[in-house]
Amino acid sequence: MAHYDWVPIVKRKPLKWPHGKRMAVIFTINCEYWDLLKDSSKPYYAGGPPTIPDPLPGNVADYPNFTWREYGLRVGCWRMFDVFEAHGVPLSVTMNAKTALERGEIIEHVKARRWELVAHNYEQGELLPQYMFDPEGEKRIIAETLKVYEKAVGRKAPGWLSSSLRSTPNTPDILAQAGLKFLCDYMNDDQPYLIHTAHGPLVNVPYSVEINDFTFFHRRAMTSEDALLMLKAQFNELYAESEATGKMMNIGLHPHVSGHPHRMRFFRDLLGYMRQFDDIWWPTREAVADWYLANHASHIAKP
Repeated sequence: MAHYDWVPIVKRKPLKWPHGKRMAVIFTINCEYWDLLKDSSKPYYAGGPPTIPDPLPGNVADYPNFTWREYGLRVGCWRMFDVFEAHGVPLSVTMNAKTALERGEIIEHVKARRWELVAHNYEQGELLPQYMFDPEGEKRIIAETLKVYEKAVGRKAPGWLSSSLRSTPNTPDILAQAGLKFLCDYMNDDQPYLIHTAHGPLVNVPYSVEINDFTFFHRRAMTSEDALLMLKAQFNELYAESEATGKMMNIGLHPHVSGHPHRMRFFRDLLGYMRQFDDIWWPTREAVADWYLANHASHIAKP
């Protein structure tokens, strides 16, 4: 079974990013598609805090929650794309297979800007843990997702983020066997690290639910001003720590949460602040994985 080593950050060799950059920053925007209906009488998993919390079974249309999420794909992501492009900051865009199949304009827009696209399950309300005791079933759904990704993007997927970050102990082995080189599900570090699988190494490029708009806007009900102060504090502390060893900061965003007009001033302020620093690396997750495998894969090896 896949595993990773336990090595506290104070026991590691210094990590040095390319070109003398001090810190890596990745903005991840999740372009996710939910089905309106499921052939099930069980509650339909929301994949994040619903706007109206009363659960409905999958075979009953939940228009408030469906259309709230759809706002992100119809309007919100386009607004965010404009803001990030204006500031010269690339996005790492996750996409489930249904996004590519149903909302292909988004994928084409991202491809045209040479931003990153990360495979993100088949459909947002379907989680890999339902295959916890069915590894062949998990392998099939991952293979179907990767097939759609390759057709839509024009290349094989290099990495994976599971819906709601929920995977199984079999997921890393399945991904490595399929030729992927990075996973984003594990949130236990400020640096990339190796996951050892039966099919070779996989790099964990950490995601975050702490630095995530679902958390600070919906779970904690922060104002945009509060969130700006918090994200600057996170950035400043990691930047200071990066003098000794490279750190990375991921900001997880959802366009149906962050893509509303009143949030845009917040993003312009945040991006303007971060762009003042000329020693920040703005990589793709794939670039982090490639660099780590080539240069630092042994830096957290046990002595």
